[in-house]
Amino acid sequence: MAGPEEQQRMRDLEARIKALKGEDKPKVHHYDDHHSQAQMAWRMVIELVSGLAIGFGIGYGLDSLLGTSPWLMILFIFLGFAAGVNVMIRSAREMQKDGMAKAADSDDARKGTDEGP
Repeated sequence: MAGPEEQQRMRDLEARIKALKGEDKPKVHHYDDHHSQAQMAWRMVIELVSGLAIGFGIGYGLDSLLGTSPWLMILFIFLGFAAGVNVMIRSAREMQKDGMAKAADSDDARKGTDEGP
């Protein structure tokens, strides 16, 4: 039977092995990422469709109130489409910025581990 000193040395050795293997770090799965590719695509589709729907709703409502059918509806559909595309472009830039920041972080981490003593 091993004494308390040997048991402590074994625990220290196991902790060092786990640290070197990276077992103490939580595993990151692809679905844990904030935005998967499918989520980004659906977000952009929803932004475009919602812009069109809001434009249609405003235009239809104003046409029925003012009796200018279908001119305001057509105008607001185009404005809703433009607003949806604008929001899509902003979202794409935001996602690109996030991706570039993650790539820079991983490059920095890789450079830090590749350097020797």
